[in-house]
Amino acid sequence: QVQLTESGGGSLQPGESLKLSCTTSGLTFSDFGMAWYRQVPGKERELVAAITNTGRNTRYGNSVKGRCMISRDNDKDTVYLQLDNLEPEDAAVYICAESHLRYWGQGTQVTVSS
Repeated sequence: QVQLTESGGGSLQPGESLKLSCTTSGLTFSDFGMAWYRQVPGKERELVAAITNTGRNTRYGNSVKGRCMISRDNDKDTVYLQLDNLEPEDAAVYICAESHLRYWGQGTQVTVSS
C-alpha cells in the first residue's frame, strides 16, 4: 500500500518561510517524479513544484517562482518543499503527489496571517 504523508504545515506570518516534508512508503521512491500541489476551497488545484525522480530537474508554478525550492532525498524516500517570503495568498492545503497523480497524500494545512 502506497502512502504519502505530509508534515510541516501550520500557521505562519507573511514573510516567513514554509518548510514541508512528504515521506513515502510502499513504492520505489527513486523511480517516481514527485510534486507539490496546493488547494484553496473554490479554486482550482495549483501545481506548486515538481521534481524528477533523480532530482536533476525541477519546475515551479508561476506564483512561487523565485521563492520556492523543491528537493528530495531518495535515501529517505522523502520530498521537501521550501517556500520563502510567504504571502497571504500562499495559504492553502499543500498536497504531495506522485508526478503522474497516481498517488496523493492527505495534505497539510498552511495558514498565513499576521
